[in-house]
This record gives sequence, structure tokens and C-alpha cells, in this order.
Amino acid sequence: MKILHTADWHLGHQLHGHERRFEHDAFLDWLAETIKTRQIDALLVAGDLFDTANPPASAWQQLYGFLARLRADMPRLNLVLVGGNHDSPSKLDAPHELLRAFNLHLVGSISRDENGALETDRLLVPLHDHDGKVAAWCAAVPFLRSSDLRPEALGEGQDRLIEGVRQIYDELLAEGRARCETEQALVAMGHAYLAAGQLSELSERRVLGGNQHALPADIFAGADYTALGHLHLAQRLAPGVHYSGSPLPLSLNEANYRHQVLEVTLEAGKLVAVEPILVPRSVEMIRLPESELSAALDAIAALDLADAPQQAQPFLEVRLLLPKPEARIRERILAALAGKPVRLAKISTRYQGSGQGLADGGQRRRLDDIAPQEVFSLCYQRQFEGEPSEALLASFDEILTQVREAKS
Repeated sequence: MKILHTADWHLGHQLHGHERRFEHDAFLDWLAETIKTRQIDALLVAGDLFDTANPPASAWQQLYGFLARLRADMPRLNLVLVGGNHDSPSKLDAPHELLRAFNLHLVGSISRDENGALETDRLLVPLHDHDGKVAAWCAAVPFLRSSDLRPEALGEGQDRLIEGVRQIYDELLAEGRARCETEQALVAMGHAYLAAGQLSELSERRVLGGNQHALPADIFAGADYTALGHLHLAQRLAPGVHYSGSPLPLSLNEANYRHQVLEVTLEAGKLVAVEPILVPRSVEMIRLPESELSAALDAIAALDLADAPQQAQPFLEVRLLLPKPEARIRERILAALAGKPVRLAKISTRYQGSGQGLADGGQRRRLDDIAPQEVFSLCYQRQFEGEPSEALLASFDEILTQVREAKS
């Protein structure tokens, strides 16, 4: 049996104000073709289908259109999708009965019966091979919020969040293993942050309050393969425990990630191979080397880019290292970009000053004890090299005089 593991689509995502439907359409077209040509038996999407809990209608249309196309073209394909921390559990669950009628499994949240027992039937999905036989069971667990957990029975001193998550997986994987017949595998899905996982700080929201609640990989010890979402960098955390990573870079810092999906091969109930398949980049990201403004403007002038419609134009990040103040930075960069087929996504600015506070010889000083001109000079040195120019000091004195006269 061949499974395709992906996650963190973030449909509806915008990059610094630029919408990305074109890129998501290109990815979904490529994904559908990959599933067909590689004769995949099951597609697993491990959370964060959308970028926000209230995605635009166009993002819902993308998802449903894609699922309808897969079901029409590949009626035997197993489809299992779970919600992530960016998704609305109730909105994902709303069409559950309708989608299940078409053998589409979309799980936004866990559910319990009137006695508080976990409803495992909804979370355990049989995966059929190309002959129609059950080759594996999938424990489809969405992102778990604190309200999903039942830590009352835990002893003192235990981490109630981590152990609450463990309780759910222990129960579900035990039930899944009980349902597995000879030569059937058990696959776990989750959207969580595991200990030792590498974060992309600019685009990921931490799970369960942060690193102190990172989950240990042994939570999934009962599964033959674990398909995880949440971390955008593809990585292996333990044997058979993988993050597929996001298919698109979701921040400029992710421009150099190897965005991919994972083809997982199971035989006779055992994991035999995990093969990464690189996702082609439909829109490039250009990050200019950090430099002073004049050098950055020269680099922009030297950009040689092929014509492309706006939606396919590269994103550009201009990274500046400034030794002194510069006027009208954005206007000058936009003027240099005029007529070039590229979209300015971000101007990142770093200064060459000391970055130190208003201290004298390592001792803190009261602001009331420092003359305004010295405060201005020290603040300047925190960001820039050297002392402010005479012209800049004169301008500050003029403003200071105006302020004092206005108060008198």
C-alpha cells in the first residue's frame, strides 16, 4: 500500500499582503497528478488545511473542488484529513456526514459520548489497497486543544497537557491495534509539536503553549507510521515518525526549505519505505543579501527577470544593514523596482549601532539626569555607527525648542 503524507497547506494564506491562490492551485494540480502517476492508495493531510479559522470562500472552494476532482478521477482513493491549530474544528466538522457519504474523512475535532468516553469509531478509518482490501487502519487525530483533554485522573506531578494527549493516543492506538488483522498496519495522524522538532519561528504558532509542552515521540510508539503536521520544515523525529512539512514557503525565512510530500510504502503491515517527493516551486522568492541601501538599489537594478503575470511574479525581500539614517527608503526601493516583474514583499532593516541602553560605565542612569541632547545622541548610537551629524543635532534642537515653547 502506498500513502501520500502531506500537511500545512494553509489555503487562503497571504504573504505580506500578497494573496497566493495561484501557488496553491499549482500545488493541488501537481498533487493530483502525482497521486495518479504514482498510483497512490491513500492521501493523508495532517492539519492546517486553512491559514485562518475564518478562511475566504475561495479557500473553501479550492479544498472542496480538489476533493471532488480526486473522488471523480480516483474513486478508490482513501482520503483522510484532520484539522490543525489554524483551522476551525466546528467548521471542518459541519459537512462530516455529507463528506462521509462520498468516503471522504474530514475530522475537525474529537468527540465524546454522554459518559465522556472517546468516540473512536469516528477517528479510526480503514484504508483500502488497490484491490479493495483493508491494508491499514488510520487513527485520524486533529489538533488537540486543552478542552479536549481529560486530565482529572492523572496523578500529581504529571504534566497534565502532555499526559492528557498521551491518554487520547493510548486509547485510540490500542483500539486501532485491536482492529488490525494479520498484515494490517496502524497509521497515526496528528497535528502537534514534538520535542526536538525544528520550528520556523516566523510562521508557526506553538502547540500547547510553547516548547515546555513539546510532546515526546513515544506517544506514537504503538503506530507503524505517524504522519504529523504543524512544523513547516520536513523532518524525521523518530523511526516512522515524520513531519511532511508545508508544500509552500509560508514565510520568507522558509524560502530555502526543501518543500515536499512523503510517499509511504507499507507491506504486510510493516513500514518499508518513506520517500520524499519535492514540490515544484511555482513562484520564486528572491532575498537580496544584507547590504547598505546604495548596494541594495544596485542589486535591484541588476535583477534580470522574465516577464510573468502578476500572480506568478517572484516575491522580493530587500534586506538592509544601515550604518546611518536613510530617508524615503521604501519610495527609493519602489522607484528602482518600477517596471520589473517582481513583487516587493518585505523590507528588512538592521542597524549597525551598539544596541545598548542608556548606561554609563555599565551603570543604569535615570532619564531625568540626562540632557535631552545626550538622550538623542545615545539613542542614535544604539542604531547607527558613530555620532549624529551636526545638521541632525541642529534639527533635533529646533524640534526641542518648538516643543518647549508649545508647553510654556
